[in-house]
Amino acid sequence: MSIGRKIQKLYLPGYSNNTVLQLIIVSGVAFVMLGVTWGIIQIIYQGDNSVFEHYFRANIALPSLAGFKSHWWTIFTYGWFSFNGFFDLLSNMLWLYCFGSVVQMLVGHRQIIPLFAYSLVTGGGFYLVAQLLPGKWGETPNIIGLLGPRAGLTAMAVAAVTIAPEYRFYLTETFRVHILVVVSIFAFLMLMSSGFYLPVILLLVGGGLTGFTYIKLLNAGYRPGQWMYALRSKAESLVTPDPNMIARKQSKRRNEALSKMYEPKSGITQKRIDDILDKINQKGYNALSSEEKETLLRAGKE
Repeated sequence: MSIGRKIQKLYLPGYSNNTVLQLIIVSGVAFVMLGVTWGIIQIIYQGDNSVFEHYFRANIALPSLAGFKSHWWTIFTYGWFSFNGFFDLLSNMLWLYCFGSVVQMLVGHRQIIPLFAYSLVTGGGFYLVAQLLPGKWGETPNIIGLLGPRAGLTAMAVAAVTIAPEYRFYLTETFRVHILVVVSIFAFLMLMSSGFYLPVILLLVGGGLTGFTYIKLLNAGYRPGQWMYALRSKAESLVTPDPNMIARKQSKRRNEALSKMYEPKSGITQKRIDDILDKINQKGYNALSSEEKETLLRAGKE
């Protein structure tokens, strides 16, 4: 039985362990937010699209090399938005699900976000550096800025092939498609959509190299995305109370209050009271014997 068929028999992970699904939802939300913003601006400015292009898109899309110095943050934002229509978003998410699911099942859901983020930055860097090439080699599409997850999708495709070059997608029980065929179709479509602009093609190359390198690092025992989750855990610990610490503090305050209430008297030793208080902390008051309850009652009397 091939690796594709074995994997497809596994249960789909739940939402918390399905980072591919989370990434698809984030991309869909970003698309809706971008569309709503565009619609509101169109209404307010009576169809003047230049307002949206210059004051909104220009601040999230990857600009030309000349404009990058004043919009450096766009290398982290451009790949999270699709704005070429719903079907562009749909096709991007289908490719993401297709390749991302393979990567997720074989190396774990915690590798998806780091791989995707690294590929966007690397692909964006290739896109900017390629503009230094002379003449038409460095020309870019005549747009305000570049948007779309193409570098991330290419990284997922190359990563999937690197992990499992013999993987097969089972469309039915008997009909299967080799992953190299699917990646070839994807590569052809990405090349056609690039408009054959060399900077855009090199953006795809940068994403692909990132996918290949990331998997090789994982195979060598490195965890290039671990720092992201460590940073998130540290941030969460700063705003999320530790339940064990709260319980210890509450137990300490309770013991102090009980100790003040039940001071040794009438021949009752401190050790005896401490033993009874410890039993209350561990098992509750109802676990005390009649004699222990009587002892506490006597110790608590004035």
